[in-house]
Amino acid sequence: MKKISELLDAAADGALPVVRGIDDSRLSDPTPCAQYDVRALVSHLTQVVDNFTALAARQEVEFGETPDAVTGDWRERFGERTAALVDAWARPGAEDGTAGSLGFPARTVGHMALSDLTVHGWDLARATGQEFVPDADVVSELATALAAMAPKAREAKVFGEPFPVPEGATPFARVLALTGRDPGWQRPRG
Repeated sequence: MKKISELLDAAADGALPVVRGIDDSRLSDPTPCAQYDVRALVSHLTQVVDNFTALAARQEVEFGETPDAVTGDWRERFGERTAALVDAWARPGAEDGTAGSLGFPARTVGHMALSDLTVHGWDLARATGQEFVPDADVVSELATALAAMAPKAREAKVFGEPFPVPEGATPFARVLALTGRDPGWQRPRG
């Protein structure tokens, strides 16, 4: 079983080029994550990365209002923040016990971070016309973790209903479908 920090490092390697490749002209474009345009999703993902970094250190976090992260050198700061996330989860004991006020097992919290970084990395890539190829170990880990989390995530309205995928769908398409996403989503033309 791989450490969460190793998986997060691989997920960051997939998400960072996408974030760095977002053209300012695309910030108001829609994403597969219907409640967010590109700018709002970058801000949400930045907040998620910061919060899961704090949770690894057993600090309390606030997932409320999302500050605008798309200011100044936001692409470079996102890289620094994902590096801090990986470092926080690599510290001894980060995967032990519980993390956060809800009392979730720390490894489950790490899976939440892994899911957000990977799935929202894909969302941003699709929205901005970029390629996104997730790490195979990350996809394998998420397939198991998200299958376990999905019922509660749907109750909390974090995931949509599973999207139907055909026989032979790729493992990552199945992961996306678990979250309620259409793996074939394309950005609107024109």
